[in-house]
Amino acid sequence: MGHVILRVTIKVLFAPIVLFALYVQFHGDYGPGGGFQAGVIMAVAFVLHALGFGLQATKKAIPPRILTAGMALGVLIYAGTGVLTLLLGANFLDYDVIDPDSHHNAGQHIGILVVEFGVGLAVASTMLQIFYVFAGREAEPSDDAW
Repeated sequence: MGHVILRVTIKVLFAPIVLFALYVQFHGDYGPGGGFQAGVIMAVAFVLHALGFGLQATKKAIPPRILTAGMALGVLIYAGTGVLTLLLGANFLDYDVIDPDSHHNAGQHIGILVVEFGVGLAVASTMLQIFYVFAGREAEPSDDAW
């Protein structure tokens, strides 16, 4: 039952951190931010959860196999958007071909949002997977333990 204040604080902060990550994710094409920053902020929310509730509780919430799938899916979304533009007859990641009849560059906005979503998913999954590996490793025995 220890660390009640810490756990309550983490519960209060978790949702606003995730919300801020989503804001950075979907505001990235209009201002500073985007997929990489949003992915790191999203991973920080779960790192904070692990620090307060333990690594095993966080691994139950997001298992490592889900993170592996998230890393691969993020890269596939990014690359798939580029391949889609190639199949539509344009250069790799030339988003204008996505909505060629738009006078307001809608293809650019759609393409950037999709690519940044893929980057955010890949970065969040990778950062959390790295945290799992480092936080879950066993401590080296000291020289006195021999």
